[in-house]
Amino acid sequence: MSKILIRGAKVLGGEPQDVLIDGETIAEVGTGLSAEGAEVVEAGGKVLLPGLVDLHTHLREPGREDSETVLTGTRAAAGGGYTAVFAMANTFPVADTAGVVEQVYRLGQEHGYCDVQPIGAVTVGLEGRKLAELGAMHESAAGVTVFSDDGKCVDDAVIMRRALEYVKAFGGVIAQHAQEPRLTEGAQMNEGVVSAELGLGGWPAVAEESIIARDVLLAEHVGSRVHICHLSTAGSVEIVRWAKSRGIDVTAEVTPHHLLLTDELVRTYNPVYKVNPPLRTERDVMALREALADGTIDIVATDHAPHPHEDKDCEWAAAAMGMVGLETALSVVQETMVDTGLLTWAGVAERMSFKPAEIGQAKDHGRPVSAGEPANLTLVDTEYRGSVDPAGFASRSRNTPYEGRELPGRVTHTWLRGKATLVDGKLT
Repeated sequence: MSKILIRGAKVLGGEPQDVLIDGETIAEVGTGLSAEGAEVVEAGGKVLLPGLVDLHTHLREPGREDSETVLTGTRAAAGGGYTAVFAMANTFPVADTAGVVEQVYRLGQEHGYCDVQPIGAVTVGLEGRKLAELGAMHESAAGVTVFSDDGKCVDDAVIMRRALEYVKAFGGVIAQHAQEPRLTEGAQMNEGVVSAELGLGGWPAVAEESIIARDVLLAEHVGSRVHICHLSTAGSVEIVRWAKSRGIDVTAEVTPHHLLLTDELVRTYNPVYKVNPPLRTERDVMALREALADGTIDIVATDHAPHPHEDKDCEWAAAAMGMVGLETALSVVQETMVDTGLLTWAGVAERMSFKPAEIGQAKDHGRPVSAGEPANLTLVDTEYRGSVDPAGFASRSRNTPYEGRELPGRVTHTWLRGKATLVDGKLT
Protein backbone atom coordinates (compact mmCIF):
# COMPACT_ATOMS: atom_id res chain seq x y z
CA MET A 1 0.00 0.00 0.00
CA SER A 2 1.31 3.43 -0.91
CA LYS A 3 2.05 6.12 1.64
CA ILE A 4 1.66 9.86 1.11
CA LEU A 5 2.92 12.50 3.54
CA ILE A 6 1.26 15.89 3.20
CA ARG A 7 3.58 18.25 4.99
CA GLY A 8 2.66 21.65 6.43
CA ALA A 9 -1.02 21.85 5.49
CA LYS A 10 -3.52 24.05 7.30
CA VAL A 11 -6.12 21.45 8.22
CA LEU A 12 -9.52 23.17 7.91
CA GLY A 13 -7.62 26.47 7.87
CA GLY A 14 -5.92 25.94 11.23
CA GLU A 15 -2.25 25.75 12.15
CA PRO A 16 0.03 23.84 9.74
CA GLN A 17 0.18 20.10 10.36
CA ASP A 18 1.40 16.98 8.62
CA VAL A 19 -1.03 14.32 7.41
CA LEU A 20 0.13 10.79 6.67
CA ILE A 21 -1.96 8.68 4.30
CA ASP A 22 -1.38 4.94 4.37
CA GLY A 23 -3.30 3.13 1.66
CA GLU A 24 -6.94 4.26 1.72
CA THR A 25 -6.94 5.84 5.17
CA ILE A 26 -5.39 8.64 7.17
CA ALA A 27 -2.78 7.04 9.42
CA GLU A 28 -1.65 10.03 11.46
CA VAL A 29 -2.10 13.79 11.85
CA GLY A 30 0.49 15.84 13.71
CA THR A 31 3.70 17.83 13.39
CA GLY A 32 7.13 16.62 12.39
CA LEU A 33 5.80 13.38 10.91
CA SER A 34 7.95 11.17 8.75
CA ALA A 35 7.44 7.89 6.93
CA GLU A 36 10.02 5.84 5.11
CA GLY A 37 9.29 5.53 1.42
CA ALA A 38 6.34 7.92 1.51
CA GLU A 39 5.62 10.29 -1.36
CA VAL A 40 5.95 13.79 0.11
CA VAL A 41 3.62 16.61 -0.86
CA GLU A 42 4.86 19.98 0.38
CA ALA A 43 1.67 21.85 1.18
CA GLY A 44 3.43 25.08 2.11
CA GLY A 45 0.52 26.40 4.14
CA LYS A 46 -2.23 25.45 1.68
CA VAL A 47 -5.60 24.60 3.24
CA LEU A 48 -6.47 20.92 3.55
CA LEU A 49 -10.18 20.07 3.52
CA PRO A 50 -12.13 16.82 3.52
CA GLY A 51 -13.10 15.91 -0.04
CA LEU A 52 -16.02 18.05 -1.17
CA VAL A 53 -19.47 16.51 -1.68
CA ASP A 54 -21.94 17.90 -4.21
CA LEU A 55 -25.57 17.02 -3.56
CA HIS A 56 -26.72 18.41 -6.92
CA THR A 57 -24.85 17.52 -10.13
CA HIS A 58 -26.12 16.86 -13.65
CA LEU A 59 -23.93 14.26 -15.35
CA ARG A 60 -26.33 13.89 -18.34
CA GLU A 61 -25.48 10.23 -18.97
CA PRO A 62 -27.39 8.30 -20.19
CA GLY A 63 -28.88 10.17 -23.13
CA ARG A 64 -27.13 13.53 -23.36
CA GLU A 65 -23.50 12.56 -23.70
CA ASP A 66 -23.03 15.57 -26.00
CA SER A 67 -23.31 17.71 -22.85
CA GLU A 68 -21.49 15.58 -20.29
CA THR A 69 -20.67 11.99 -19.39
CA VAL A 70 -20.05 10.34 -16.07
CA LEU A 71 -16.35 10.28 -16.98
CA THR A 72 -16.03 13.96 -17.95
CA GLY A 73 -18.28 15.08 -15.11
CA THR A 74 -16.34 13.19 -12.47
CA ARG A 75 -13.06 14.48 -13.90
CA ALA A 76 -14.46 17.99 -13.53
CA ALA A 77 -15.49 17.12 -9.98
CA ALA A 78 -11.99 15.93 -9.07
CA GLY A 79 -10.58 19.14 -10.53
CA GLY A 80 -12.87 21.12 -8.26
CA GLY A 81 -11.90 19.19 -5.12
CA TYR A 82 -14.90 16.85 -5.03
CA THR A 83 -14.67 13.21 -4.02
CA ALA A 84 -18.41 12.48 -4.24
CA VAL A 85 -21.27 13.81 -6.34
CA PHE A 86 -24.98 13.07 -6.42
CA ALA A 87 -26.22 12.70 -10.01
CA MET A 88 -29.66 14.12 -10.79
CA ALA A 89 -32.33 11.97 -12.39
CA ASN A 90 -33.23 14.05 -15.48
CA THR A 91 -31.39 11.82 -17.94
CA PHE A 92 -32.70 9.99 -21.03
CA PRO A 93 -34.10 7.58 -20.00
CA VAL A 94 -35.04 9.16 -16.68
CA ALA A 95 -33.45 7.57 -13.62
CA ASP A 96 -36.79 6.34 -12.30
CA THR A 97 -36.01 2.62 -12.12
CA ALA A 98 -33.47 0.43 -10.37
CA GLY A 99 -31.89 -0.41 -13.72
CA VAL A 100 -31.05 3.16 -14.66
CA VAL A 101 -29.71 4.22 -11.25
CA GLU A 102 -27.55 1.10 -11.17
CA GLN A 103 -26.16 1.98 -14.61
CA VAL A 104 -25.11 5.44 -13.42
CA TYR A 105 -23.70 4.04 -10.18
CA ARG A 106 -21.57 1.45 -11.99
CA LEU A 107 -20.29 4.04 -14.49
CA GLY A 108 -19.07 6.06 -11.52
CA GLN A 109 -17.32 3.03 -10.07
CA GLU A 110 -15.75 2.25 -13.43
CA HIS A 111 -14.23 5.68 -14.01
CA GLY A 112 -13.03 6.27 -10.47
CA TYR A 113 -12.41 10.03 -10.37
CA CYS A 114 -15.01 10.43 -7.62
CA ASP A 115 -17.86 8.45 -6.12
CA VAL A 116 -21.16 8.84 -7.94
CA GLN A 117 -24.39 8.44 -5.99
CA PRO A 118 -27.47 8.51 -8.25
CA ILE A 119 -30.54 10.49 -7.25
CA GLY A 120 -33.76 8.75 -8.19
CA ALA A 121 -36.75 10.46 -9.77
CA VAL A 122 -39.76 11.07 -7.53
CA THR A 123 -42.27 10.44 -10.32
CA VAL A 124 -42.27 8.27 -13.43
CA GLY A 125 -40.63 10.18 -16.30
CA LEU A 126 -40.52 13.33 -14.14
CA GLU A 127 -44.12 13.81 -15.21
CA GLY A 128 -45.51 14.44 -11.74
CA ARG A 129 -48.41 12.01 -12.03
CA LYS A 130 -47.28 8.66 -10.58
CA LEU A 131 -44.64 7.76 -8.01
CA ALA A 132 -41.53 6.12 -9.42
CA GLU A 133 -40.04 2.90 -8.03
CA LEU A 134 -38.67 4.58 -4.89
CA GLY A 135 -38.34 1.39 -2.87
CA ALA A 136 -36.73 -0.58 -5.69
CA MET A 137 -34.18 2.17 -6.31
CA HIS A 138 -33.36 2.25 -2.61
CA GLU A 139 -32.96 -1.53 -2.48
CA SER A 140 -30.84 -1.60 -5.65
CA ALA A 141 -27.04 -1.78 -5.77
CA ALA A 142 -27.08 2.03 -6.01
CA GLY A 143 -28.74 2.32 -2.58
CA VAL A 144 -30.62 5.51 -3.49
CA THR A 145 -31.64 7.68 -0.53
CA VAL A 146 -32.29 11.03 -2.26
CA PHE A 147 -35.12 11.49 -4.75
CA SER A 148 -35.83 14.52 -6.92
CA ASP A 149 -37.62 15.56 -10.10
CA ASP A 150 -35.13 18.43 -10.39
CA GLY A 151 -35.69 20.41 -13.54
CA LYS A 152 -39.37 20.06 -12.74
CA CYS A 153 -41.34 20.67 -9.56
CA VAL A 154 -43.43 18.03 -7.84
CA ASP A 155 -46.31 20.50 -7.90
CA ASP A 156 -49.13 18.09 -7.01
CA ALA A 157 -49.52 18.27 -3.24
CA VAL A 158 -50.97 14.75 -2.98
CA ILE A 159 -48.07 13.22 -4.93
CA MET A 160 -45.58 15.18 -2.79
CA ARG A 161 -47.26 13.97 0.40
CA ARG A 162 -47.16 10.35 -0.79
CA ALA A 163 -43.49 10.65 -1.71
CA LEU A 164 -42.64 12.05 1.72
CA GLU A 165 -44.59 9.23 3.39
CA TYR A 166 -42.91 6.57 1.26
CA VAL A 167 -39.28 7.60 1.86
CA LYS A 168 -39.89 8.00 5.58
CA ALA A 169 -39.94 4.21 5.81
CA PHE A 170 -36.24 3.94 4.95
CA GLY A 171 -34.94 7.35 6.03
CA GLY A 172 -34.86 8.86 2.56
CA VAL A 173 -35.29 12.49 1.57
CA ILE A 174 -37.23 14.30 -1.14
CA ALA A 175 -35.22 17.10 -2.76
CA GLN A 176 -37.69 19.59 -4.21
CA HIS A 177 -37.19 21.88 -7.19
CA ALA A 178 -39.45 24.63 -5.88
CA GLN A 179 -41.19 26.20 -8.84
CA GLU A 180 -44.95 26.65 -9.13
CA PRO A 181 -45.37 26.01 -12.89
CA ARG A 182 -48.46 28.16 -13.40
CA LEU A 183 -46.65 31.18 -11.99
CA THR A 184 -43.65 30.73 -14.28
CA GLU A 185 -45.27 30.12 -17.65
CA GLY A 186 -43.19 31.96 -20.23
CA ALA A 187 -40.78 33.21 -17.58
CA GLN A 188 -37.28 34.12 -18.78
CA MET A 189 -35.65 35.84 -15.79
CA ASN A 190 -36.31 37.16 -12.29
CA GLU A 191 -39.47 39.26 -12.08
CA GLY A 192 -38.52 42.78 -11.08
CA VAL A 193 -37.21 46.10 -12.32
CA VAL A 194 -34.78 44.59 -14.82
CA SER A 195 -37.34 42.23 -16.38
CA ALA A 196 -39.76 45.14 -16.76
CA GLU A 197 -37.14 47.29 -18.45
CA LEU A 198 -36.01 44.50 -20.78
CA GLY A 199 -39.52 43.27 -21.55
CA LEU A 200 -38.68 39.68 -20.63
CA GLY A 201 -41.19 37.40 -18.94
CA GLY A 202 -40.79 37.63 -15.18
CA TRP A 203 -40.15 34.71 -12.79
CA PRO A 204 -41.63 35.85 -9.46
CA ALA A 205 -40.04 34.98 -6.13
CA VAL A 206 -43.42 33.75 -4.90
CA ALA A 207 -43.30 30.88 -7.41
CA GLU A 208 -40.44 29.43 -5.34
CA GLU A 209 -41.61 30.56 -1.93
CA SER A 210 -45.14 29.18 -2.19
CA ILE A 211 -43.88 25.65 -2.94
CA ILE A 212 -41.35 25.77 -0.10
CA ALA A 213 -44.04 26.92 2.33
CA ARG A 214 -46.35 24.10 1.25
CA ASP A 215 -43.64 21.44 1.39
CA VAL A 216 -42.27 22.25 4.82
CA LEU A 217 -45.83 22.02 6.15
CA LEU A 218 -46.30 18.68 4.38
CA ALA A 219 -43.02 17.42 5.83
CA GLU A 220 -44.16 18.45 9.29
CA HIS A 221 -47.53 16.78 8.82
CA VAL A 222 -46.00 13.53 7.61
CA GLY A 223 -42.96 13.62 9.91
CA SER A 224 -40.59 13.20 6.99
CA ARG A 225 -37.54 14.93 5.48
CA VAL A 226 -37.57 17.53 2.71
CA HIS A 227 -34.57 19.20 1.10
CA ILE A 228 -34.91 22.45 -0.85
CA CYS A 229 -32.83 22.58 -4.02
CA HIS A 230 -31.10 25.80 -5.18
CA LEU A 231 -32.91 28.20 -2.85
CA SER A 232 -32.66 31.68 -4.40
CA THR A 233 -34.77 34.35 -2.69
CA ALA A 234 -34.75 36.30 0.56
CA GLY A 235 -38.34 35.22 1.14
CA SER A 236 -37.39 31.56 0.80
CA VAL A 237 -34.73 32.08 3.46
CA GLU A 238 -37.33 33.40 5.89
CA ILE A 239 -39.65 30.45 5.29
CA VAL A 240 -36.88 27.91 5.88
CA ARG A 241 -35.72 29.81 8.97
CA TRP A 242 -39.28 29.73 10.34
CA ALA A 243 -39.63 26.01 9.54
CA LYS A 244 -36.42 25.16 11.34
CA SER A 245 -37.47 27.19 14.38
CA ARG A 246 -40.62 25.08 14.44
CA GLY A 247 -38.59 21.86 14.41
CA ILE A 248 -39.51 20.79 10.88
CA ASP A 249 -36.96 18.43 9.30
CA VAL A 250 -35.95 20.64 6.37
CA THR A 251 -32.55 21.32 4.83
CA ALA A 252 -31.67 23.71 2.03
CA GLU A 253 -28.93 24.38 -0.50
CA VAL A 254 -27.66 27.44 -2.35
CA THR A 255 -25.61 27.45 -5.55
CA PRO A 256 -22.35 29.37 -5.93
CA HIS A 257 -23.83 31.48 -8.74
CA HIS A 258 -26.72 32.61 -6.57
CA LEU A 259 -24.17 33.78 -3.98
CA LEU A 260 -22.38 36.00 -6.47
CA LEU A 261 -24.35 36.97 -9.58
CA THR A 262 -27.46 39.16 -9.94
CA ASP A 263 -30.17 39.74 -12.52
CA GLU A 264 -28.40 42.93 -13.66
CA LEU A 265 -26.20 40.64 -15.78
CA VAL A 266 -29.20 39.73 -17.92
CA ARG A 267 -28.98 43.22 -19.45
CA THR A 268 -26.20 41.75 -21.61
CA TYR A 269 -28.67 39.26 -23.12
CA ASN A 270 -25.87 36.69 -22.87
CA PRO A 271 -27.59 33.30 -22.44
CA VAL A 272 -24.74 32.11 -20.23
CA TYR A 273 -26.61 33.95 -17.45
CA LYS A 274 -29.87 32.07 -18.08
CA VAL A 275 -30.45 29.61 -15.26
CA ASN A 276 -33.23 27.95 -13.28
CA PRO A 277 -34.02 29.39 -10.79
CA PRO A 278 -33.02 32.72 -12.31
CA LEU A 279 -30.39 35.09 -11.01
CA ARG A 280 -32.06 37.31 -8.45
CA THR A 281 -31.44 40.77 -6.98
CA GLU A 282 -28.54 42.08 -4.90
CA ARG A 283 -30.84 41.99 -1.87
CA ASP A 284 -31.48 38.29 -2.43
CA VAL A 285 -27.76 37.59 -2.87
CA MET A 286 -26.92 39.25 0.45
CA ALA A 287 -29.75 37.37 2.22
CA LEU A 288 -28.46 34.07 0.85
CA ARG A 289 -24.93 34.76 2.06
CA GLU A 290 -26.16 35.63 5.54
CA ALA A 291 -28.36 32.52 5.65
CA LEU A 292 -25.48 30.28 4.60
CA ALA A 293 -23.32 31.85 7.28
CA ASP A 294 -25.87 31.40 10.08
CA GLY A 295 -26.84 27.86 9.03
CA THR A 296 -30.36 28.54 7.80
CA ILE A 297 -29.07 27.33 4.44
CA ASP A 298 -27.23 24.10 5.20
CA ILE A 299 -25.03 23.51 2.18
CA VAL A 300 -23.56 24.75 -1.08
CA ALA A 301 -24.49 22.61 -4.09
CA THR A 302 -23.29 23.37 -7.60
CA ASP A 303 -26.34 22.50 -9.75
CA HIS A 304 -23.64 21.77 -12.36
CA ALA A 305 -25.72 21.92 -15.56
CA PRO A 306 -23.63 21.38 -18.68
CA HIS A 307 -24.97 22.22 -22.16
CA PRO A 308 -23.38 21.94 -25.60
CA HIS A 309 -22.29 25.15 -27.31
CA GLU A 310 -25.27 25.32 -29.68
CA ASP A 311 -27.75 25.26 -26.78
CA LYS A 312 -26.26 28.46 -25.37
CA ASP A 313 -24.95 30.23 -28.49
CA CYS A 314 -28.37 31.45 -29.57
CA GLU A 315 -30.98 34.08 -28.76
CA TRP A 316 -31.95 34.39 -25.09
CA ALA A 317 -35.48 32.98 -25.39
CA ALA A 318 -34.29 29.80 -27.15
CA ALA A 319 -31.31 29.12 -24.88
CA ALA A 320 -31.15 26.27 -22.39
CA MET A 321 -31.08 27.07 -18.69
CA GLY A 322 -28.05 26.18 -16.61
CA MET A 323 -24.38 26.73 -15.81
CA VAL A 324 -21.42 24.45 -15.20
CA GLY A 325 -20.06 24.82 -11.68
CA LEU A 326 -17.97 21.95 -10.35
CA GLU A 327 -14.60 23.44 -11.27
CA THR A 328 -15.30 26.95 -9.94
CA ALA A 329 -17.53 26.34 -6.90
CA LEU A 330 -14.87 26.51 -4.21
CA SER A 331 -13.37 29.69 -5.68
CA VAL A 332 -16.76 31.41 -5.68
CA VAL A 333 -17.40 30.34 -2.09
CA GLN A 334 -13.98 31.68 -1.09
CA GLU A 335 -14.74 35.04 -2.70
CA THR A 336 -18.27 35.43 -1.36
CA MET A 337 -18.02 33.79 2.06
CA VAL A 338 -14.41 33.37 3.24
CA ASP A 339 -12.76 36.52 1.91
CA THR A 340 -15.74 38.54 3.20
CA GLY A 341 -15.33 37.10 6.71
CA LEU A 342 -18.71 35.33 6.72
CA LEU A 343 -17.23 31.82 6.95
CA THR A 344 -14.01 30.22 8.14
CA TRP A 345 -12.50 27.33 6.20
CA ALA A 346 -13.91 25.04 8.87
CA GLY A 347 -17.31 26.50 8.00
CA VAL A 348 -16.68 25.78 4.33
CA ALA A 349 -15.87 22.16 5.20
CA GLU A 350 -19.15 21.95 7.11
CA ARG A 351 -21.22 23.30 4.20
CA MET A 352 -19.41 21.66 1.30
CA SER A 353 -18.43 18.29 2.77
CA PHE A 354 -19.73 17.30 6.22
CA LYS A 355 -23.35 18.41 5.87
CA PRO A 356 -24.03 17.38 2.25
CA ALA A 357 -22.58 13.94 3.04
CA GLU A 358 -24.87 13.73 6.06
CA ILE A 359 -27.98 14.75 4.11
CA GLY A 360 -27.24 12.31 1.31
CA GLN A 361 -25.94 9.54 3.62
CA ALA A 362 -22.72 9.33 1.62
CA LYS A 363 -20.71 6.64 3.34
CA ASP A 364 -17.04 7.46 3.98
CA HIS A 365 -17.40 11.08 2.83
CA GLY A 366 -17.67 14.22 4.91
CA ARG A 367 -15.46 12.68 7.55
CA PRO A 368 -12.99 14.47 9.88
CA VAL A 369 -9.38 14.87 8.82
CA SER A 370 -8.07 12.58 11.52
CA ALA A 371 -6.39 9.19 12.02
CA GLY A 372 -8.44 6.20 10.97
CA GLU A 373 -10.69 8.15 8.60
CA PRO A 374 -10.93 7.57 4.84
CA ALA A 375 -8.32 9.57 2.91
CA ASN A 376 -10.80 11.65 0.90
CA LEU A 377 -9.07 15.02 0.84
CA THR A 378 -8.53 18.18 -1.17
CA LEU A 379 -5.68 20.69 -0.95
CA VAL A 380 -6.40 24.33 -1.80
CA ASP A 381 -4.02 27.16 -2.65
CA THR A 382 -6.06 29.98 -1.12
CA GLU A 383 -3.50 32.66 -2.09
CA TYR A 384 -3.91 32.01 -5.80
CA ARG A 385 -5.82 34.44 -8.00
CA GLY A 386 -6.46 33.93 -11.69
CA SER A 387 -8.99 34.47 -14.42
CA VAL A 388 -11.33 31.63 -15.39
CA ASP A 389 -10.51 29.99 -18.71
CA PRO A 390 -13.14 27.40 -19.68
CA ALA A 391 -10.83 26.02 -22.36
CA GLY A 392 -9.02 24.27 -19.53
CA PHE A 393 -12.14 22.68 -18.03
CA ALA A 394 -12.39 18.92 -17.76
CA SER A 395 -16.15 19.19 -18.24
CA ARG A 396 -17.36 18.49 -21.77
CA SER A 397 -19.31 21.78 -21.71
CA ARG A 398 -18.11 25.36 -21.36
CA ASN A 399 -21.23 27.27 -20.28
CA THR A 400 -19.64 29.10 -17.35
CA PRO A 401 -20.72 32.60 -16.29
CA TYR A 402 -17.21 33.31 -15.01
CA GLU A 403 -15.19 33.26 -18.24
CA GLY A 404 -12.47 35.90 -17.97
CA ARG A 405 -13.45 36.74 -14.39
CA GLU A 406 -10.73 36.72 -11.73
CA LEU A 407 -11.49 34.39 -8.84
CA PRO A 408 -9.44 33.40 -5.78
CA GLY A 409 -8.23 29.98 -4.81
CA ARG A 410 -7.21 26.91 -6.77
CA VAL A 411 -7.50 23.23 -5.95
CA THR A 412 -4.05 21.68 -6.41
CA HIS A 413 -4.59 18.11 -5.15
CA THR A 414 -7.51 15.75 -4.65
CA TRP A 415 -7.31 12.27 -3.13
CA LEU A 416 -10.04 9.65 -3.30
CA ARG A 417 -9.43 6.93 -0.71
CA GLY A 418 -5.73 7.75 -0.79
CA LYS A 419 -5.44 7.68 -4.57
CA ALA A 420 -4.52 10.99 -6.21
CA THR A 421 -7.05 12.11 -8.81
CA LEU A 422 -5.54 15.61 -9.14
CA VAL A 423 -1.86 16.49 -8.67
CA ASP A 424 -0.50 20.04 -9.00
CA GLY A 425 -3.73 21.10 -10.65
CA LYS A 426 -3.61 18.34 -13.27
CA LEU A 427 -5.85 15.28 -13.46
CA THR A 428 -4.03 11.98 -13.07
